[in-house]
Amino acid sequence: MDKYVCNVCGYVYDPEAGDPDSGVDPGTAFADLPADWVCPVCGADKSEFSKED
Repeated sequence: MDKYVCNVCGYVYDPEAGDPDSGVDPGTAFADLPADWVCPVCGADKSEFSKED
């Protein structure tokens, strides 16, 4: 699964780790994140993320 980087603060969403603090289980692909999920560091919307090279 691909990692995605927040274009605002540089946070990397790693699907293998998920985002447990936001209720996202490990193994959750970026595309499967809830529509209202935001960057846990800066609060940026999902649209502010890009696929890590």
